[in-house]
Amino acid sequence: MNAKQAIVWLVLAWGLSLAALPAAAEEKPSGNMQIVVEKIRADKKLLVAENMGLSEAEAKAFWPVYAQYQDELFLLRARTAKLIQDYADAYASMNDATAKNLLDEFLAIEEVGVKLRQAYLQKFRAVLPETKVARYFQIENKIQAILYYQLAANIPLVK
Repeated sequence: MNAKQAIVWLVLAWGLSLAALPAAAEEKPSGNMQIVVEKIRADKKLLVAENMGLSEAEAKAFWPVYAQYQDELFLLRARTAKLIQDYADAYASMNDATAKNLLDEFLAIEEVGVKLRQAYLQKFRAVLPETKVARYFQIENKIQAILYYQLAANIPLVK
């Protein structure tokens, strides 16, 4: 499996598991869902490892920061999953107030995501050369772009 195929598989699997994430963003999944999440995270880590070309010293410094970042991304993605579920629940009876609340939450999630990337950019810069930091952010961006594409294809427009 090449890197492009791995990214597509990873995002599809993540997207399928998104709907099963707990409603509260602070909760961790349990049971079979925990196994799925761990598998997706392991596959993503493998994909990142295969594409980063880290030296032993770089890897030793990079992986702890990566793990912290993934934990925070998980919470953000759980919040996104809740937003999608809220949208699905309200879709048939959407009104202006609900649409406003959903849109406000969407923009709040986006803002938190930007702040999270900015905070971790500095942490990654502290442990990797700039070219590898850029490569890592490219990998994350590609995964996110494919995920957003899949979500956009499956979420209907507001009536």
